[in-house]
Amino acid sequence: MQPLPTHDALPATRPRLRTVLRRLSVSLTVACVVPAVLFLAAYELAGVWPAMLVAMAWSYGAIAWRAATGRRTSGLLVLTSAVLTGRTVIALVAHSTFFYFLQPIITDSVVAAAFLLSLATARPLVARLAGDFYPMDAELSLRPRLRRLFWHLTAMWAVVCLAKAAAMFWALSSLSLDTFVLVKSISMPAANLLAVAVTIGAAVLVARKEGLVGAPQPALAVAA
Repeated sequence: MQPLPTHDALPATRPRLRTVLRRLSVSLTVACVVPAVLFLAAYELAGVWPAMLVAMAWSYGAIAWRAATGRRTSGLLVLTSAVLTGRTVIALVAHSTFFYFLQPIITDSVVAAAFLLSLATARPLVARLAGDFYPMDAELSLRPRLRRLFWHLTAMWAVVCLAKAAAMFWALSSLSLDTFVLVKSISMPAANLLAVAVTIGAAVLVARKEGLVGAPQPALAVAA
């Protein structure tokens, strides 16, 4: 009888850091960056109402394309599409752009609450989302360093979401619509990218300590 594979042999089947980062970049670009860019472009060309529909159409088009090509649809893309749909429907029914831009502020507050509440569970929210970007198995998810990483990243994202909600509520209440759209289109992606960079950096640091990073071993990167 052949011996069971050791931990040293198992990483050979895991994706390398480059692969995980590429998967993360594609997921964030499709779910977040492209809709934001399309919204800003359509807003400048045709106004706020067509911009809403263009951003929502992209999200559902991306889901349909991945389904038609047999690709796994990430939870991030589904979440983004659901949020865009809710924002657009409520704004159209109320015929108010204020509600369209207020909803992301409410959403950030709700998401922050979800992150905070998940800290009291066995699997914080970041741990639940990590599977979108890396195939987490039971052995990895139970490692003490990784569990601490998930907890700290979940707490960090809760703070980030609360800060974004507070800043955008102030901007929506104080600035003109054109200025608000410009500020939001620049500051929110920048804040998200900074948080993502911190998340990836912390994940890689922990992965190195766990011996999961470095040639010829593949790497582990966990994304929020």
